[in-house]
Amino acid sequence: MPFDEQLACRVREQVGGDPSLSERKMFGGLCFMASGNMCFGVVGDDLMVRVGPDKWEESLAIPFAREMDFTGRSMRGMVYVSSEGLGEEESLHRWLEAGLEYATSLPPKR
Repeated sequence: MPFDEQLACRVREQVGGDPSLSERKMFGGLCFMASGNMCFGVVGDDLMVRVGPDKWEESLAIPFAREMDFTGRSMRGMVYVSSEGLGEEESLHRWLEAGLEYATSLPPKR
């Protein structure tokens, strides 16, 4: 499944210049990594965000967010946000911040 290049460009614009971030193709989409830890990505038309288990249920209560069920089972700590919930740059920014907050709380990977 190809990923939304326009959404990927919007993500890059928001996080561009952060030397701790890298990109990797995975999950059939594009993932962004902070010090080797996945923080968010673009899968199809959705933004995938790693919010962590402690903020998972809270995140699911936000409109247009849903469980990430890539494998057919819910992945606790991961959410998909549909494009309808990302219309404004501020909305996208809040989701990216949530993903960065969790990923940077983890030890760096080598």
